[in-house]
Amino acid sequence: MSFLNKIAGAFRSSIKNDSGSFTLSDVNALFFNNKIGTDGPDISEITYFICMKKLSESLGKMPIALKDSDKNRITDHSTYQCLNVQPNAVLTPAQFFTAMEYCRNHYGNCYAYINRNLDGSLEGLYILDPRMVQIWINNTSQFTQRQYYYFYTDSLSGQSYWFYPDDIIHVKSWKIGGNGYAGKSVREILATYMQGNKASQRFLNDLYQKGLTANTVVKYVGDLKKAATQEVVDQMVELAGKNTDRIVALPSGWDIQSLDLKLTDSQFYELKKFSGLQIAAAFGIMPNHLNNYDKSSYANSSMQNLTFYVDTLLYNITLYEQELNRKLLTTKELQQGLGYEFNVSVILRGDPASQADMLNKYVAGSVYTVNEARRYAGMPPNKDGNVIIANGSYVKLQDLGSAYKNNATPMKGGEDGK
Repeated sequence: MSFLNKIAGAFRSSIKNDSGSFTLSDVNALFFNNKIGTDGPDISEITYFICMKKLSESLGKMPIALKDSDKNRITDHSTYQCLNVQPNAVLTPAQFFTAMEYCRNHYGNCYAYINRNLDGSLEGLYILDPRMVQIWINNTSQFTQRQYYYFYTDSLSGQSYWFYPDDIIHVKSWKIGGNGYAGKSVREILATYMQGNKASQRFLNDLYQKGLTANTVVKYVGDLKKAATQEVVDQMVELAGKNTDRIVALPSGWDIQSLDLKLTDSQFYELKKFSGLQIAAAFGIMPNHLNNYDKSSYANSSMQNLTFYVDTLLYNITLYEQELNRKLLTTKELQQGLGYEFNVSVILRGDPASQADMLNKYVAGSVYTVNEARRYAGMPPNKDGNVIIANGSYVKLQDLGSAYKNNATPMKGGEDGK
């Protein structure tokens, strides 16, 4: 306990607010109840949900492999079981990376505890709730010598733990704070914008509950005092309650006039659609992923998938690969050229015709062996397929024209060259 007290006294939070005082890490200030205002959780906004689902599942469905400098898969490494079979007793690799990517986008940071055996081998990876993680930094005078630690509180047991940086996989979002220790989520940056989107959805829900009718004005002959007016309103609500049918009985002398409500006049649909596209653009999501094919079609959807990979996923993948390399591999292994790579081919596969054309070009171009192409197509290997084949007419650049050196004239078809 004295060790923890010393740490608590020697460290303070890494993030400063506008007033200059130190607060907790950005990640702990990100909407502990997952709400903005009183409009409900962010995940209930359909555009936000689609963006989170697309990004998380795209990373989760890509298998990861440890490769050497020659791009050969390594299966006898201590991390193979965790990253390819079972990170822990609860999650599969796909679920693990899906949950990590969700936390990274939703909270700005994702954390996983690296549990090692006594011999240093990897036992398991355990996801930590980002809302329960604090980043504590040594307040030494020279910022280049400052060390930082992670402080985690288990929400179930209430126990707290200190972790060294080497024991935590920490992947940040693209928006990094001024000191670089924590990321910031898109939903916090677009808080006001998303609040408007949720308000528009709440308006539609309320409109549906009212039978798609606007507010009404009740005309009656009587006293206009506040108490009398409220009595009329209460009586009208009782006559036309939420669960009544479309027929309303009115007292004598009463008349109902509906206020004109046209969503088309206010361009409600256009504004809501534009707002959704803006949120998707902030996440790097293509319009076709939102089922918006106004300016696209199935024919160019494959190109949009490629653009989605290059402009969005490639950066996210690089974040995970670099973090796994520096936390799960030793310095000697890194110097040997070992590194983790996600298999991006699973998201770049096109239709069968395009896939067949691509494999044929790779094999004919001496890039793939026959068995590598068969494996990509989901077929078993052939005993004679582990060879690189090439067109027999190909020659080295320096050998161009060598066939003509010993002949006065070029050979024609049917000539034996003698």
